[in-house]
Amino acid sequence: MAKLLAQHGVTVTIITTPLNATRNKPIIDRAIESGLHIQLRQVQFPCTDVGLPEGCETLNALPSKDLYKNLLTGIRMLQKPVEQILAELNPRPSCIISDQYFAWTNQTARVLQIPRLVFDGKSCFSLSCTHNIITSKVYESVPEMEPFVVPGLPDMIEITRAQLPNAVNIDPTNTMDIRKECREAELEAFGVIVNTFEELEPAYVREVRKVRGERVWCIGPVSLTNQDNLDKAARGNKASIDESQCLKWLDSRKPSSVVFVCLGSLSRSPSAQLIELGLGLEASNQPFIWTIRGDLLMEDGEAGQERRKRAKELGEMAKKAIQGSSNLNMKLLVQDVMQEVMGKLI
Repeated sequence: MAKLLAQHGVTVTIITTPLNATRNKPIIDRAIESGLHIQLRQVQFPCTDVGLPEGCETLNALPSKDLYKNLLTGIRMLQKPVEQILAELNPRPSCIISDQYFAWTNQTARVLQIPRLVFDGKSCFSLSCTHNIITSKVYESVPEMEPFVVPGLPDMIEITRAQLPNAVNIDPTNTMDIRKECREAELEAFGVIVNTFEELEPAYVREVRKVRGERVWCIGPVSLTNQDNLDKAARGNKASIDESQCLKWLDSRKPSSVVFVCLGSLSRSPSAQLIELGLGLEASNQPFIWTIRGDLLMEDGEAGQERRKRAKELGEMAKKAIQGSSNLNMKLLVQDVMQEVMGKLI
């Protein structure tokens, strides 16, 4: 995303922790060498202060889900050091882009009199599901493993409580206050940037805009900005999963039955369009694993050919979007931010 923004003539500063900085610096350095105005600033994550192992700076690095609240507490403690970095930036920042867990950036943006935008790396489908689950509280009246329909969506989507997104807290003694704060800050933000493209899930883009207004910019898939083979390789190497759990689960499947595995609850699930495309998507009994079944994708006959055709069409659609609708949305994003900033200066 930083590269896409910089390609539109703006200066981008990435503020991140040492571990993430190390992982991303080679890509950033190559972007800078290509002439893009990107700079990297580091802020120390208070691992030991919040009871986390040294170097545990991301959700994927948590040794246990029980430490999730510790991570959120550490994110809260980043406010002052990040604000110090922002105060020293030249040129002065015009906006702040952060994900939902950096709720305090709303306060920081108000002090600086600039807009704060929320970045969502998943999809409008996921955002719609999460919003409707939270507002309806439909999950409160169903047993743990009984499927229920997410209300108010263009399609009939069924999940269980075990597949609830991270934003939904069914344990009010744990992280409810922090998540509520994040949710409220997300809704108060200037707008939301989503790593999707409008042609993929138009119905769900409309659903999100019903809640958030017109300030919803679909700019993805951002990974397609990586044309350099080194950048592509670096992005792939950043995946972090529980290898033993993953292998154990894969061993339980039939040979060649799984082509792709992506970690994450509903909050990281594929778009509903993938379900509509009939790509063999299924949720396993492991709550953090969704799969695309290889036996359905690779089967012979008319059904298999149709799935492969649709998958190819989806890929071509994504490539066109990064130069078409997503590129336009990025331009509109920059324009909207500058209009907001200039309006406050007048």
